[in-house]
Amino acid sequence: DVQLVESGGGSVQAGGSLRLSCAAPGYTYDTYCMGWFRQAPGKEREGVAVFDFSGGTTYADSVQDRFTISKDDADNTLYLQMNGLKPEVTAMYYCAADPPWESECPSIGAPAEFDYWGQGTQVTVS
Repeated sequence: DVQLVESGGGSVQAGGSLRLSCAAPGYTYDTYCMGWFRQAPGKEREGVAVFDFSGGTTYADSVQDRFTISKDDADNTLYLQMNGLKPEVTAMYYCAADPPWESECPSIGAPAEFDYWGQGTQVTVS
């Protein structure tokens, strides 16, 4: 199984920034579909940003232009740069990975289709 390890969460004031990282020692990210998801207490897990099979990106409307997903294939690390943080983004953030199927990756709206998940990193904005 692919083991994913998130880091970089924390508590910040509104307007601040955080950079989340997701490492997968021993695996190559360039062969997997990757994305970031979040879950707030009492709410369903929702997509934040994902890569498609061709390397394009899709963002949730609520984070467009403030969050940036990126990855370093050499270091097998996925990133989520979060700027202009607002209290409503407070949640546990998870990275997810999935082997592509017939050159397709799961969409941002389909977290259940991702097979591998990290343990999560808490982001709190006040």
